[in-house]
This record gives sequence, structure tokens and C-alpha cells, in this order.
Amino acid sequence: TCVASEARSLQTATMSGMELHQNKEDVRSQNVRATMSIANIVKTSLGPEGLDKMLVDDVGETTVTNDGATILQLLEVEHPAAKVLVELAQMQDKEVGDGTTSVVIVAAELLKRANELVKRKIHPTTVIAGYRIAAKEAVRFVNKQLGVKTEQVGKTALINAAKTTLSSKILNTDLDFFAQMCVDAISHVKTINSLGETRYPVKAVNILKAHGQGSRQSQFISGYALNCTRAGQGMPSFVNDAKVALLDFDLRRFRLAMGVQVVVTDPEKLQAIQDREIDIVKERIAKILDAGANVILTTKGMDDTAMKYLIERGCMGIRRVTKEDMRRIAKCTGASIVMSMSNLDGDDVFEAAHLGRCDCVKEVRVGDNEMTVFEGTKMHKSGTILLRGANEYMLDEMERSMHDALCVVKRALESGKVVPGGGCAEAALSVYLENFAVQLASREQLGVAEFADALLVIPKTLAVNAAQDATDLVAKLRASHFLSQTDDTKKNLMYTGMDLVNGELRDNLNAGVLEPAMSKVKILQFATEAAITVLRIDDMIKLEKEEEEQ
Repeated sequence: TCVASEARSLQTATMSGMELHQNKEDVRSQNVRATMSIANIVKTSLGPEGLDKMLVDDVGETTVTNDGATILQLLEVEHPAAKVLVELAQMQDKEVGDGTTSVVIVAAELLKRANELVKRKIHPTTVIAGYRIAAKEAVRFVNKQLGVKTEQVGKTALINAAKTTLSSKILNTDLDFFAQMCVDAISHVKTINSLGETRYPVKAVNILKAHGQGSRQSQFISGYALNCTRAGQGMPSFVNDAKVALLDFDLRRFRLAMGVQVVVTDPEKLQAIQDREIDIVKERIAKILDAGANVILTTKGMDDTAMKYLIERGCMGIRRVTKEDMRRIAKCTGASIVMSMSNLDGDDVFEAAHLGRCDCVKEVRVGDNEMTVFEGTKMHKSGTILLRGANEYMLDEMERSMHDALCVVKRALESGKVVPGGGCAEAALSVYLENFAVQLASREQLGVAEFADALLVIPKTLAVNAAQDATDLVAKLRASHFLSQTDDTKKNLMYTGMDLVNGELRDNLNAGVLEPAMSKVKILQFATEAAITVLRIDDMIKLEKEEEEQ
């Protein structure tokens, strides 16, 4: 009894200020419930018939969207396991740009099924090993069997991939128009890097929004466009053979730093100080213009004095440009962003090497506003998609949709492979992994079988969201894929997917429902890793706040 009481007091001392959960099963179930609740939020927004969510934050800012990553980003998630899924969606958005909703739903389903296995007294390590084998085999199957090279499908593959993504977004009424625009934009910014690799940088395509007119009045502009105008009306609105200077300092009357005081007893000296303040700005502008600049952009302000000097020299000046736009313009034109003109000796110097070049800079009127377009940038090609729409919510959602479609076209071009959508890939993988699991003469067989079953959550959710009979459709879909994998004469059924409008099966490769193979691979890899991360947790120790003494 003495030893037992000592052990109890030791445990109490160790756990002071901490709270230990009752048992391991409770913690795992709690984590699964948290992840399922996150997945259920985004589940209804999956697919071409998915619904939108309206999110209102604490200051009343409203967002209407069906983009999984955006929905989860705006949620204030506190549970640690649920946060893993939020980060997972952001990772998918960053890596691929699309499939954010799918990856969360698959990860939550894998966790749910793993928890059922653990409740049946199968060790988590066995389940994890089974999941790893299944994910590896699934990725191999997508790359070797399901993936179709974009050259085989032809140029329409890119437009169809963009249409597939946009079909679940707000732009689904004008699929052909916007899909073609995305393909044109990405093809326009094609570059070849120093290693000889072809790249399609999405950031080289700037997306601008302007109120008014309908969505079909949106357009693609060759050149990088800014939502900024000339600082003064006397400046030229068109500059040929532009030499662009990018500044990250004020072009306003020079002022001493905060806290610096100068005590002046002679009024004439005061006037001399004020004159010198104006001269400093004049000298700086003269040095920039003497280096050959005829377009000046600054992230800070530009006062009347500075504008007067620029107008006299026929130079275009644009102020309050965002840092993000400055970085992109610097990359496209080959300019350097100048933080300060001071050199090591303390003198003001501006070198011609800092200037970027483009064929022309012009001001264009769009709706009620003007924008500045940089055409024929010398270092990298650039483009701008100008979106028109009725209101702020619509334009924001259009921007998110276009970004996803641009990313999908980029991935389809760079990876060079597409897979049929509409639940085709998931059903094929499910049938293949079930057959593969039977061949495994080890405990991991159970994990692989559950992984195969979990993948069917995607076609089931797609069918439910489209108000179709999910059980019937998925059963027919699995039967088709089983025949394609077991009967050599039925190989053509390999690309069978769901037609969610008519509630029947069809060849989705010929129907043009395509997704980048990379998107599917990343969904499988990321969802598996996220599920394993949460599944490995068997206990949660929470630090309690210490009560403050009165």
C-alpha cells in the first residue's frame, strides 16, 4: 500500500498542470469525429452539381464560395486533428491548385475506416503499413495504367481539363469561353529555364477584376496590367520602348526621420533648409531620368513637386504600386527594385542596370477606371485576364475559379498526363486494390482493402450531390471497371465514368472529362500521409492554464 500511494503521488506530481485523457480509443475516436466534421462541411460542395457556402467573419465580411481550400481557410478551427486537414487542403492548393475538396474527403474517410479496424483490435501500425502499400500501388497504377498522355488526346485535352475544373465553379455557364481563355493565357507565358525545362508560371498571369458588364465581356490582355494609373494628368499615357525604374522609397519632399529635431534661430536658414529638402527630391529624380528611365513606379507616394519634374521630362509616374505587383513586373521586365539610392560612400546614385525594358507602357480605360498595361516585356512573357462581373462576391469567386483552372492547365502541360474524371480513377483504383489486397498473404491485407473501399467516397459524393442514385451508379461503375481489368475484350471500359446530368455511365475520356494525373497522385499521397499522421496519435496531453492568484 505504501508503494502504491507513492506511485499515485508521483503520478499526481508529474501530471500537475496537465490533463490526461481517459483511454487511447477515446482520443482516436475524438480525432476521427473532428476530421469527419470538417469533411462534412465541404462534402456538399464537391462536383459539378456541388453547392456554395456563405461564410461571414467576425466583422461581417461575406465570402460566397465552393472552393475547399478557401472554405477551410476561413473557418476558425481549434481542434489539433482538424487543423491537419485544413493544412492538407492548403498544401493541395499550393502544389496542384485543384482537388482541395477531394483530398479532405478522402483523408477523413481513410481515418474513419482505420478507426473501425483499430476498434476490431487490429494494431494501428498494421493499418498504417497497409495504407502505405495501397497508396504506393495506387500511384503506380495511375501513372502506368490510367494516365493518358496529352499528345494522344490532342490539344483539346487542355481545354477539356480546364472545362472539367470550371464545371464545378461559378463559371460553369460559359465553360468554352473561359476554358479557352485559360489555355491561351498559360500558353502565352511559356518559358524555358536554364536547365532547358519548359515552364508555365501561373504568377505571370495577373488577374484583374472590374465591376460592370457580364462575365462574357471578360478578356485576355497580352502584357502585364496594373490596377493603377498615372500620378498626374500631364504625364504621357503612352510610352514606346519603355525603360522602367522600380523604386521602394518616397518621391516626396525629403523629410528628416521621426524624432530628429533641428533648432533654427535664423529665419533665412529655415528657408534654406526647406529649399534643400525640395532639391534632394529634384536631384534624385534627375539621376533616375539621366539613367534613361521614362517610366517610374514606386510603392510609396509621389507629391506635386516630383510630378512637376516628371511631366517636364515627359516621364510616366505611377505611385502606390503593391509589392507583389512590383516583384512580378521586376521578373517580367528584368528590372531591379531599388530600396535606396545611397551607395557605400553615402552618395545618391542610380545605375542604368537597374532599369527593366518592355515595348510599350500604355493606359487603358476599363469600365469606370483606368489600368496601365506593360506590353512586350523583355525577360519573361506576361499576360492579364480581366474579369467583368456584377458584384464583388461574384468577381472574387470568378478569380478563385480562374486560378484553379490556370493551375490545372499548367499541371496538365508540365506533367504531360491526364486521367478521366467523374469518379473513373477512384472506381478503377478501388477495384484494382481489392484484387491486389487478396494477393497479400499478410495482416496488411485489411488496410489495403479498407483503402480501396474508402476511395469510393468520391464517386458516391459526386452522385449524391447531383441528386442521383449513388448506390446504383457506383455499383454499375465498379462492375464496368472489374470487367475492364479482368476481361481483355472489355479493355475499352477502362475509362468509364459517371455522367452526373443524366445519371448514367459513359466513356469520360471521349466525353472530355479530364483531370491532370498529377492531381490524382497528389490527392492519394497527401490524403494518406494526413490520415497516418492523425492515426499515429493515441494520446493527448493538454496543458491547463494556471489559475492566477488573487
